[in-house]
Amino acid sequence: MSTMSECVPARRAEGAPLGLLVPFCLGWSSAFAVGKIGLADAPPLLFLAVRFLLAGVILTVAAGGLGHLRRLDRRGWLLLAGLGVVNTALYLGLSFSAMKSASSGMVAIIVSAAPVLTAVASAFFLGETLTLRKAAGLGLGVLGVGLIVRGRLGGGVDDPLGILLALGSVAALSAGALLYKRFAPAAGLVVNGGVQTLAGGLALLPVALLLEDPVSVTPTVSLALSMAYMVLAVSIGSHLLWFALLARTSATVASAYHFLMPPLGLAFGWLLLGETVQPWDLIGILPVAAGIWLVTRPAGGAG
Repeated sequence: MSTMSECVPARRAEGAPLGLLVPFCLGWSSAFAVGKIGLADAPPLLFLAVRFLLAGVILTVAAGGLGHLRRLDRRGWLLLAGLGVVNTALYLGLSFSAMKSASSGMVAIIVSAAPVLTAVASAFFLGETLTLRKAAGLGLGVLGVGLIVRGRLGGGVDDPLGILLALGSVAALSAGALLYKRFAPAAGLVVNGGVQTLAGGLALLPVALLLEDPVSVTPTVSLALSMAYMVLAVSIGSHLLWFALLARTSATVASAYHFLMPPLGLAFGWLLLGETVQPWDLIGILPVAAGIWLVTRPAGGAG
C-alpha cells in the first residue's frame, strides 16, 4: 500500500509543504470509506446535504467573525455559489450516489483519474503547457484506470451504473478545479470554502428531499461519527487544503495529488470496510502512478 513518501514527486514540482500534503492526502482518500459507513444508515444525497449545510454554516460564521465576508461583493457571492454547486453538490453528489452500487475503493480509483482530464482541459482553458512528456503521462494514467475498471467489471464486483456516476463525479471535480482557478475571488480560504459548501448544501437539499425519504435515515452512533468526521476532517479540513493547493500551484499539478487516492482509498476501504483488493487494482495503480509522475515532475529540459 501507499506511504506518504509518494507525495514527494508532486511536492518537488511546486514546493508544496508536507504540512499541506499529508493531511490532504489522508483526509481526501479516507472520505470514501468513512462516508460509506454513514451511507449504511442514511441515503447519500440527504447525508451530503446535511454535511454541507453543517460545514458551510461553521465556515461562514467563522468568516463573518473574522470580518472576511466584507471582502465579497455581489459578484463574488454569485461566483462562489456557482462554484459550490459544481465543487460540492455535483461532484460529491455523484460520487456518493456511486457508492450505493460500487465499492468505496473503486470510486476513489476513478476519481484519481481527475488529473488526466484536468491537464487536458487546462491546456485549452487556462493556457497551461501540455508537453509530449505530460501527454505520455496522461496516456499511462488512462491505461491504468482502464485496467482497474476492466478487472472490476469482469469480476462483477462493481455495478456499471456506479462506475458511470463515478465518472460523472470526475468530470465535475475537474470542471470545478478549472473554474475555481480562473474565477474564484480573492476573499480568503475560509470565505471561499464556506460559501461554496453552504451553497452546495442549499442546492442539494431540495433534490435530496425530492428523491429520497428522510424516514429512511436510521440514527446510529456510526452515522453520527461518520457525519462528524466528514464535516470536520473532510468538508472543512481537506477541502480548505484543496483550495490552498489550487491557489499555490497550477490546476494540473494540484489535481495530480489525486494520484495518491487509489492506493490510499483502497487501503481505507480494506481497513474500515473489509473491501477486497484485487490483483487488477494493484496492476492498474502502477501505470497511473508512473503517468502522474510524468505529468508533475519538474521540467528538466526535455519535455
